[in-house]
Amino acid sequence: MLDSILSLKEILLEGLGSTLYMVIGSTLLAYVIGLPLGVLLYTTAKGGIHENLPLNRVLGWVVNIGRSIPFIILIIALIPFTRLVAGKAIGPTAAIVPLVVGSAPFVARLVEQSLQEVDTGVIEAAECMGATRFQIILQVLLGESLPSLIRGLSITAITLIGYSAMAGTVGAGGLGDIAIRYGYYRYQTEVMLFTILLLVILVCLIQFLFGFTANRIDKRNRS
Repeated sequence: MLDSILSLKEILLEGLGSTLYMVIGSTLLAYVIGLPLGVLLYTTAKGGIHENLPLNRVLGWVVNIGRSIPFIILIIALIPFTRLVAGKAIGPTAAIVPLVVGSAPFVARLVEQSLQEVDTGVIEAAECMGATRFQIILQVLLGESLPSLIRGLSITAITLIGYSAMAGTVGAGGLGDIAIRYGYYRYQTEVMLFTILLLVILVCLIQFLFGFTANRIDKRNRS
């Protein structure tokens, strides 16, 4: 009995580690792509500080198409590209490739929406003071929307936890893979329940930490 408990603990810890690796890695890379893409979507829109409607429409179509593909289909469709980038198509590292591709368009829209919350009067004031476009983007747009961006980061991380669980169905590893192998194929219900519990705890921790951080730096919450 004790050996069984220890074995289950090791399996779950290994799965949790793989899930965290996939989620953290893909979140960071998704923002490397999605953040500048979201800024471009906002700044090139009609009335933006760098209005360019043809470019905006192209970017919008790319983002919309990327968001419309179901993730489980995307994983399979990207297998050749995943092999090219990661050298293999299974495992946590390989799973990061479709996770990034699937989440970067989502991040771009979240960033765009966060920037739209910035008061246009603040942008106009910065322009009147002679600020460059780069200064407006960095100090005004990103600076003023930081609390909203952090909340968007939590949404992205939580979404990627769900994506990583789906990736487990095609050999990505992590908690999703454990739930499939032990809970579904071997009918070990207790493993499935522990896996769900770990996922729920992980989601709650992310929601709390990022929500707390966003509230602390939000100017509207300062007395």
